[in-house]
Amino acid sequence: EVQLVESGGGLVQAGGSLRLSCAASGFTFDDYTIGWFRQAPGKERKGVSCMSSRDGTYYEDSVKGRFTISSDKAKNTVYLQMNSLKPEDTSVYYCHLRTITGDYWGQGTPVTVSS
Repeated sequence: EVQLVESGGGLVQAGGSLRLSCAASGFTFDDYTIGWFRQAPGKERKGVSCMSSRDGTYYEDSVKGRFTISSDKAKNTVYLQMNSLKPEDTSVYYCHLRTITGDYWGQGTPVTVSS
């Protein structure tokens, strides 16, 4: 059974940094796309960044140059380093995995950026 567990969210001032982690179990880094979505209150969930075994990495335009996605395959963990955070980055961040067996979501970790 695939499980995704996020951590690392919290409260930070504008301009600060956070690193989110997504620990994946029941999954190996073969044919996959794994990454991060976020959902602000009253808004739809949107993709932020992902990495794929086939297509490399992707960043949503508003986070380019500020966020970096990376992985540690030995730990089956994906990270999202978020720098220069802005109040508009405030959201619940969800880890998402797509494999040939389906789509999987973590429980979400909240990020609040104060101005």
